Amino acid sequence: MHDSYEAVTEGETIDLGSYNVTRDEILSFARSYDPQRFHLDDAADSPFDGVVASGWHTAAMTMRILVDNYLGAANAHGALGLEKLRWPTPVHPGDTISASITFSGKQPRNDEYGIVHQEIETGNQDDETVLWMEALVLYPRIGNEAGE
Repeated sequence: MHDSYEAVTEGETIDLGSYNVTRDEILSFARSYDPQRFHLDDAADSPFDGVVASGWHTAAMTMRILVDNYLGAANAHGALGLEKLRWPTPVHPGDTISASITFSGKQPRNDEYGIVHQEIETGNQDDETVLWMEALVLYPRIGNEAGE
């Protein structure tokens, strides 16, 4: 796994695991964090066909996939933020989502850390993109105390 900034190869893509989304989970997240009607009520007047997951829930599920299948073993030291975030297709109860990460760029930050641009795409079982984001993630550079 990537233990340093130097170990990351631009253009590399890693397919991560999948996650099965339940109706109960969608409703629970919506009640707690995003109680808009189209996340809670099938009959709500909305452009969606029934209840859909909050985009923030989709991001949280994606984060879980990332931690379980990449970040838990990588030596990433946190993120500076997101450059872009899109939810082009809603997530419905019963969907299975899968994520991938592409290392799209690198730039040194200082002697201790480099910034890696990570494009993260999450799709559903129909190969529709449900989330796309670009994160700026810190990795320690070789030969410094943070990376040793």
